Amino acid sequence: MKFKAFKRDVQGSSASRRLRRAGQVPAIVYGGNAEPVAITLDHNQIYHDLRKDVFHASILDMDLDGKVEKVLLRAVQWHAYKPQVLHVDFQRVRADQPITTRVPLNFINGDDSPAVKLHAQVISQLLVDLEITCLPANLPVSIDVDLANLDAGETITLSAIELPEGVEYAGASTDPDPALATALAVGGGAEEESEDGEDGGEGEAAEEPSAE
Repeated sequence: MKFKAFKRDVQGSSASRRLRRAGQVPAIVYGGNAEPVAITLDHNQIYHDLRKDVFHASILDMDLDGKVEKVLLRAVQWHAYKPQVLHVDFQRVRADQPITTRVPLNFINGDDSPAVKLHAQVISQLLVDLEITCLPANLPVSIDVDLANLDAGETITLSAIELPEGVEYAGASTDPDPALATALAVGGGAEEESEDGEDGGEGEAAEEPSAE
């Protein structure tokens, strides 16, 4: 994806407020072998771009005053209650340097799984994205999680899926095999029946002393 940006010379809170009133968004681009550069963006363009998942997990072409740079979206500041973008951070990327970022998970074939088709269970998605490390050229837009073989009460973890070529999981030091999704029974009918049976047994035992 490509977007336009413009260098800005004036910085500070007052200047940022003036930019926002004029329909612009203050932003910054940093990293690589160059110094950080303060930039501005068109609010309407960046607002609509940010609503696309691909914009959050792709290498972007930033046209900065006619010169295109490869960047990655790093942070967005939104207004507390208005649909307004206040500030955006971008990081330059180099083809030969690995990047670490979060990529959305794409859960597929859940309706075809035994848990749903045979046991009428629901699938709860435990994670929405995954932190990965890869070269910019290998960055996936999303990572598929195939649920076709998920059975009743089972949980699928990271070790059960295959990451795209050149992509490594970046959170192994804190959670080596995170759970991604799990199949859950609806309403807990089996548990209720078990509890009813136990209650009935207790009732019979309680009736014996009263009969005496």
